[in-house]
Amino acid sequence: MKICRFFLFCCLLSPTLVHAQSARFTLGDREYFSTGSVDVMAFQDIYPDGHQGGVSLIQHGVRTATNGDLRLETTPGQWSPIPAQTDRSVDFEAGSITATLAYPDPSKNRTGFNPIRYPDLAFSYRVTTRAEGEAVRVTVDLDAPIPAEWVGRIGFNLELFPGAFFGKTWMLGGSAGHFPRQPNGPVAGAALGVPDPMPFAEPVPFADGPVLTVAAEDDALRLTIESLTGDLSLYDGRVQHNNGWFVVRSPVPAGATTGAIEWILRPHSIEGWMSPPVVQVSQVGYHPAQSKRAIFELDARDEGTGTARLVRLGADGSRATVLEAEASRWGGFLRYGYRVLDFSAVTEAGLYEVEFRSQRSGPFRIDERVFDRDVWQPTLEYFLPVQMCHVRVEEQYRVWHGLCHADDARLAPADSNHFDGYVQGPDLLVDIGSGTSLDHLDVGGWHDAGDDDLRIESQADEVWVLAATYEEFDVRHDDTSIDQEARLVRIHRPDGRPDLLQQVEHGVLTVLGGYRALGRLYRGVIVPTLPQYVLLGDVANSTDNLRYDPSLAPGERTATHSGVPDDRWVFTETNAGHEYKGIAALAIAGRVLRGYDDALAAEAVAAAEALWSMPREGASDGRVLAATELLLTTGKPAYRDALLSLREHVLSRAGSTAWAIGRAIKLLDAPDFEAALRSAVAAEQARIVEAQRESPYGVPYRPHIWGAGWGIQEFGVRQAFLRRAFPESVSAEYLLNALNFMLGVHPGSNTSSFVSGVGSRSATVGYGLNRADWSYIPGGVVSGTALIRPDFPELKEWPYLWQQVEYVMGGGASHFMFLALAAQREFGRTPPTTR
Repeated sequence: MKICRFFLFCCLLSPTLVHAQSARFTLGDREYFSTGSVDVMAFQDIYPDGHQGGVSLIQHGVRTATNGDLRLETTPGQWSPIPAQTDRSVDFEAGSITATLAYPDPSKNRTGFNPIRYPDLAFSYRVTTRAEGEAVRVTVDLDAPIPAEWVGRIGFNLELFPGAFFGKTWMLGGSAGHFPRQPNGPVAGAALGVPDPMPFAEPVPFADGPVLTVAAEDDALRLTIESLTGDLSLYDGRVQHNNGWFVVRSPVPAGATTGAIEWILRPHSIEGWMSPPVVQVSQVGYHPAQSKRAIFELDARDEGTGTARLVRLGADGSRATVLEAEASRWGGFLRYGYRVLDFSAVTEAGLYEVEFRSQRSGPFRIDERVFDRDVWQPTLEYFLPVQMCHVRVEEQYRVWHGLCHADDARLAPADSNHFDGYVQGPDLLVDIGSGTSLDHLDVGGWHDAGDDDLRIESQADEVWVLAATYEEFDVRHDDTSIDQEARLVRIHRPDGRPDLLQQVEHGVLTVLGGYRALGRLYRGVIVPTLPQYVLLGDVANSTDNLRYDPSLAPGERTATHSGVPDDRWVFTETNAGHEYKGIAALAIAGRVLRGYDDALAAEAVAAAEALWSMPREGASDGRVLAATELLLTTGKPAYRDALLSLREHVLSRAGSTAWAIGRAIKLLDAPDFEAALRSAVAAEQARIVEAQRESPYGVPYRPHIWGAGWGIQEFGVRQAFLRRAFPESVSAEYLLNALNFMLGVHPGSNTSSFVSGVGSRSATVGYGLNRADWSYIPGGVVSGTALIRPDFPELKEWPYLWQQVEYVMGGGASHFMFLALAAQREFGRTPPTTR
């Protein structure tokens, strides 16, 4: 009787034994398998570190699984070894895709500080996916058996997206449970796998067995995985890595080659399912004189009626239809079809929504004051202060972070390679010994995203765009108290000085600090160890804020020094592009800081001129910007001559240079050059007009992997400069389209504004210092909708996908601020001097 009951229980838990019929998979011309409602991709994505790679599943519009591949660890992390993909072949007749891979990947096997260290292990293999009716079979063939010491350590993994499965059920090997929202114990000893400078406990599997079913209760997410070559185990990868996913794994058996791993993936397909319509509008709204278009993203197979409505919202809850019209068909882009409703003729001030079938947009404004408040201001009031390094940041009762990195910085070791990409060559480029603690680097700068490092390009670019914003728009907004001497920042505590100038000053302090300490620009300043790098929470805990003194024992400390070598390293380099960025930043900062801090302004200009005089080659685009800023700041003929000598380069690359040099074109006093440049700008703008027709969003947009938001808003900023200098060729259309893209008119089902806390819907889970809390920094701009290759736009609500929700410096948020202010100016509005 007990055996019968157990058999009945297993039958209830096993959709392999009892399951409903589902749609059949076919291999389409986009080289992935699809039933029309479920897709299985195989090795089209190339970013496994970012949970985009291997075998992946999209179920009813949600990417639920990825990174199906052989891995050397049970639950790999960001810096775990990954294989090199050497080939991918598609056999349409057989309905199969085969990827050829090998360990190690030599491009990832770096030395120095880098934690990716491949073991003495080399093997190659093939992963074949094949459509079999309502399932997809995954087979792994090895060219040779894995070494005996690696048996049980190499396995086939498939990662399940936690956000899709929190609270959903799993069934495996006679056990069942729910996917927990937080990672729970127990754990077991030290992790198996390759040597790791950050040893973690090994997660204990939820269960083991040959057949796993997840989300049995949810038709849209139900998935069965059956292993024909050994048991499956289900793990929580977040036990070892906060940014981990759930992991399904089966080890490669000893001695196995052909058919070493064989899985059957059987996701449920809802018959007749189609992607629901998505309504895309600006989550903030529109100026009455602005072009206004609602974009409707539809399943490519959707041929239904396209009647759309614009509805005005009343204070009594009423909904008055202002416009009802058939949405015009735009065509196809990525995997979707698009339609458009143009409601530019509607100019009456009010709150509106757009309806399409059963879908509604969020409420938005039509108002001439639409950009006057709560749009660009959060970037200046919150994001920039919160990102400030070397200070304590308070907001009334809240401390965003404590005083940090007051022990900056020690000169990095020669001939070293850091895990975040910094490379120190054999020559330190300065007459200072490695490990020396340097002055002048413990002030200024902003933490770059969640990495808390100071890259020269991001610091210089940030200084430049903030100074340009002040110069272009005369923004005297004062909401924040910044006391450099006390190292204290207080949000919503005005101090009588323009916040924007105070931020420019803060950036100049780090760029100029590098020059003071090194006689050149630094490459970057970053923590030396991986545990410091992956720290989540208050950055004040990154170091002990005491300079390292090797004469002190590890536990010893004085008022100013300690025996703990946790101080950040400063790297040097020779890089013309980065150096020109620093020169441009110092030059424009020196211009706008005059009258605010004359001594600092003069020192910045002197440093910019000294750096300019140093010999370097290449990076002519950067040279154009640097010479332009120096000419505008100093008026010296040498910089005019430098720009004139770059004439042919400027004309041949007008798309990259005209926006910069255009601000100084009259100072060149070269009518022939100016006429040629105006012609080049007109030709380049014609190319932009053609390029923007490739998508329905009115901006040049070719998604790759990372979200394209930062690039599109930078495009908008350049359009604003071009419009000022070349109004005969450049209209406001594309800068406004870029602004709309950032505020919600972008592809994918997540129509949030990319600007956290701005608009009726926005990205309120961001990859910033508070990402472990599933929170956000107001005014930060996330990277935006990413591309899951080949055609799926995705913006998940998940704090650890940096390619979708990361905040960065170097213009990430400040470009948006500039763009919103440019829109204000376009409609005759000027920023107020106070909140």
